[in-house]
Parts: sequence; C-alpha cells; structure tokens
Amino acid sequence: MPDFFASSRALTIAEIATLTRAEPRAGAPLDRPIANIAPLDTAGAGDISFLDNAKYLDALAATRAGACLLTPRFLPVAPPRLAVLVTKEPYRAFVAVARALFPAALRPSSLFEAGCRAAAAQVHPSARLEADVTVDPLAVIGPRAEIGSGTLIAAGAVIGPGVTIGRNCAIGAGATVLCALIGDRVIVHPGVRIGQDGFGYLPSPQGHHKRPHIRRVIIQDDVEIGANTTIDRGATRDTSIGEGTKIDNLVQIAHNVSIGRHCLIAGQTGISGSAKIGDFVVLAGKVGIADHVSVGAGAVLGAQSGVMADVPAGARWVGSPAQPVRDFMKGVAVLRQLVRKGRKGEEA
Repeated sequence: MPDFFASSRALTIAEIATLTRAEPRAGAPLDRPIANIAPLDTAGAGDISFLDNAKYLDALAATRAGACLLTPRFLPVAPPRLAVLVTKEPYRAFVAVARALFPAALRPSSLFEAGCRAAAAQVHPSARLEADVTVDPLAVIGPRAEIGSGTLIAAGAVIGPGVTIGRNCAIGAGATVLCALIGDRVIVHPGVRIGQDGFGYLPSPQGHHKRPHIRRVIIQDDVEIGANTTIDRGATRDTSIGEGTKIDNLVQIAHNVSIGRHCLIAGQTGISGSAKIGDFVVLAGKVGIADHVSVGAGAVLGAQSGVMADVPAGARWVGSPAQPVRDFMKGVAVLRQLVRKGRKGEEA
C-alpha cells in the first residue's frame, strides 16, 4: 500500500522533549529516533503516541510505542520499559510533534508534484503571478488576477477576474474563487466555492425576481476553509472572514455575513445572510443561524442549535430554538418528569 504522507525527518526523543517542553522519565533513551505517530494499540518502536484519558490505560500497559507523551498522573502506571515524556498537555505536545514530522499534510499540495506553472494550465496574459507560484494542469487564472509567491493553485482550480490571493496560500483541486480578496497563508481545500452570488430573490405574484449581488468576499490571513464549503459574495456589503478562523467541510456562509477572528465552525453549519459572528466563537456541527442575527464574541453554540435571536458574548447555548444551556437542561428535566408521571399513571 502507498504511504501518502512520509515523514520529512526523524526526531530523537531528546529533540521531542525540547520541542514540546516535556520531561523525559529517567532512563529514557534520548537518542532513539521517532519518525511516525500512531495510537497506543498500533504503535511500534519508531512511533510516538500519547495518553490523556484513563479510558485507554489498558492500551498503555500493552503498547509497543517507541515513546509516549502522558500527564503526570499516569506516570506511576506507565510500563517501566516505555520511554515516557511527561507533560501537562499530552495531546497538544503530540500535535506539535505530528506537525514537525508531517508538514506536507498541513495543506493541499500539487497533485502534479510540480513546482512551477504547468503547460496545461490556462493563465491570462494580464494576470500577475509572483515568483514561486505553482499552477497545476487544468487550473484557470483569469484576467487581472494577482497571486503572491509560494502559493499553490491546484489542478482544475478556477481563479476569477481581478481576484487577489496573498502569499503562501493553497487553493485546492477543483476550487473556484470569484470576486474575492484573500490574505496570506490561507488554505482552501478541494471543491470550495468562494464568491458566487447569494440566495436573494424578491417574491411577486408574477414570480421571483433575482437580486444582484455586487460586493466581494474578504478573507483575512491564516484562514482555513474545508472541502465543499461555500461562501457567497456580498449583496450590499462584503462577506468577510476574520484572520485565523477555521471552517470545516460542507459549511454554507451566505451573502453579507461577517465572521470574526479565530472562530471555529464545524461541518454542515449554515449561516444566513447578514449574520454577524464575533471573535473566538465556536459553532458545533449543524448549527443553523438565521439572517441578521448577531453572535457575541466567545460564544459557544452546541451541535444542531437553531439560532433565531441574538446570542450574548460568552454565552453557551444549545437546542432548537437555541437557548442557554442551563435553561435547555431544565426543560429536558421537566420533560423527563412528565414522561415518568405519565408512565406511572398508565401503570395505575
């Protein structure tokens, strides 16, 4: 079987300790090379794993990992033969090691494994590409587009007229980017659609009249957008995504939406037109947000929340219609009590 992500290099346990600021257990073989990551139950001598949940203590006892990151409370039960690195946050340390070993897995890469402009790509003469831009076969770059150095335009991607893309970005295979200004280090995964017109119609007895969408999509630095997500361009104001925000697969972001910095938006979330999302907001899977609703900074919305009213900053809401978690749980408790009373009445 092919290994699609080979490690870029091996790290010794000593180097991992320096990278993660973890403390090696006495006697750990600091010169042992680690070149891969794996869960405890499948790890081998060249792999590193981690443990931060007592549920997996049996796997810890039997593991053959070359090294393991774990919290101080699990150190007494770690097998003596195991090379242990102690840290307060094992998973965070594990991710740091994984990033160091597999940097190529962090963003889409050239499917043609080229580092230049492929002959089969179509680049308009008026487009401006800085040095070190990779353009895969069948990619199309329209007139007046501008693309910064270190950026990848993967196979079959389409960059529309006048689009600006910053440096060290990755535009995945088959993605389309229209009417957009994109910052630096932005990752756009395959199949993403950016800048198409939104869903806006004026109903009438004679039919529905389409509303023009004439604004842009603004995507700031360090944003990541998951596969098959759609971001509509604005109708009367720009649709905007703040720096550092991470968007999962299959998310719909409508026209005029404003999303703040460093938000996390999980799959199948839908955000309706002109909604405003503050900084550091978390939207779990399948959240639905109605048009013109505001979600305050730092708010967290649980999975499948249906949001039809403004959410205060820092709030924790869940349910449909969404409400504060405490109110939701009270409602669940009352409903359970009613069910129990109903059953007792039937038995009587």
